[in-house]
Amino acid sequence: MPNCAVVGAQWGDEGKGKIVDLLSERFDVVARYQGGPNAGHTVTIAGKRHALHHVPSGVFRDNVRIVIGNGTVLDLTKMLVEIDSLVAAGISLDGRFFISERAHVIVPLLSRLDALNEQVAGESGRIGTTQRGIGPTYEAKAARSGIRVADLADATALRERIQKMVDGPVGSRLREAGEDPGDPGAIAAQAHAQYRRIERWVADTALLLNDWMDEGRSILFEGAQGTLLDLDHGSYPFVTSSTTVAGGLCGGLGVSPRRVDHVIGVFKAYATRVGSGPMPTELLDGPEGLGETIRRRGREYGTTTGRPRRCGWFDGVAAAYANRINRFDGACIMLLDVLDSLDEIRVCVGYRLDGAAIRSMPPVVSDAKRIEPVFETLPGWNTDTTSARTWEELPPQARAYLDRLSALIGAEVSVVSVGPDRAQSIIRPGSSLAGRFGF
Repeated sequence: MPNCAVVGAQWGDEGKGKIVDLLSERFDVVARYQGGPNAGHTVTIAGKRHALHHVPSGVFRDNVRIVIGNGTVLDLTKMLVEIDSLVAAGISLDGRFFISERAHVIVPLLSRLDALNEQVAGESGRIGTTQRGIGPTYEAKAARSGIRVADLADATALRERIQKMVDGPVGSRLREAGEDPGDPGAIAAQAHAQYRRIERWVADTALLLNDWMDEGRSILFEGAQGTLLDLDHGSYPFVTSSTTVAGGLCGGLGVSPRRVDHVIGVFKAYATRVGSGPMPTELLDGPEGLGETIRRRGREYGTTTGRPRRCGWFDGVAAAYANRINRFDGACIMLLDVLDSLDEIRVCVGYRLDGAAIRSMPPVVSDAKRIEPVFETLPGWNTDTTSARTWEELPPQARAYLDRLSALIGAEVSVVSVGPDRAQSIIRPGSSLAGRFGF
């Protein structure tokens, strides 16, 4: 059976959770390959909204197995709350939920270090992280001083590892700022107790995934954040701390690239960004302007933090860049309905820097901030699209807008979302997604 990756194609928050939930009915397994509790996936089913931070969105399909891969980082306290809320909602995890023994764990002093780093950086140097310890945990992983799920099983050895962290650079940094890193014994005891609660789900997930694929089972690979926040290919340094692009799933799950058959890029019908960093098409038109209108209509507030998202027009240059990095077989355009009331819609079709045309965002922030976007204006449709369930039911101007986005991205539009509910989704007939996966 073919396998498919779902990848964020902008600055995150594109609606990947809904797409994974929608597509998961055609797959045996949903596996998440990177990120931590800074990633919020929202799924609305029959009018009920569900917010996820660790658990893949396929959890709402009873017959689908769900995997949290080794490329993720886990806040066990928050993850247990999330698991308990799912169980309380009547969702069974028995026999279908698997956590990689190699995933790294966010210990409390790393979360505190994350918040301290943002505080010290000040307004001009702040990255805009969620301050949940994700960055410092990935730093510890790269420095070979991190703590993995498997390390939690031995309470004595765990205490020794945390003692080294407290005595080392992390603890020193906190003490220099006048903060107590915490008691290693208490931190280890809590983490070990939490491990006992999740122990039945801990597994060698790379082995499981490859065995399942050998048996002919299909995998839906779930990414977090978005391509433009990728550690290597995003708007550095205003990026996340992991590899968000399609290629990241290979290391983040232990899967060969030869087993990825289809890649779907998820875009909003406009652009949003949380946190700092360049955003060429941002609408800076004040509290009564169009940017605020889009924010309000699109409910553009972070699932994890509640922070208001910066809003702007669709960026066709950034979209083409995301396609270049991931090579999408199809694109999902989310929140089309947010644009329903507009007479005209602008789309960025080019960048200019110092008068010269450029094809992608410069790597240096000072240059990226000076980009002059080149816009094209398209007619709006002034029609409510939220009840549309087929491509033909969309207004002609909306279909023309989607075709223009498809041309800018360089990939066909496979799915269109016209509202938050699972049912408010249109899978385009004749698309490669519909043909390959039987929609």
